[in-house]
Amino acid sequence: MNLTFTPSGWDDYCWFQQHNRKLLQRLNVLIQETLRSPFSGMGKPEPLRGDLAGYWSRRVNDEHRLVYCVKNDTLIVIACRYHYQA
Repeated sequence: MNLTFTPSGWDDYCWFQQHNRKLLQRLNVLIQETLRSPFSGMGKPEPLRGDLAGYWSRRVNDEHRLVYCVKNDTLIVIACRYHYQA
């Protein structure tokens, strides 16, 4: 499976690189796990509803969520900072 980021998802990822290396490590583990198994595994994956139907989220910690979708064998990271927003 391939990995790509939306511009806002990449900005979130870069923020962790500069401000929180510990959570960056956790985020990297979650991304690797998601590449292997997008809809099960660590981080309590759950499908989102409403305006974000079709997307999934995993818990990075109590404050942050990894929000993503899978299309054509590509994992697309939408956001990874804070809770999901429509």
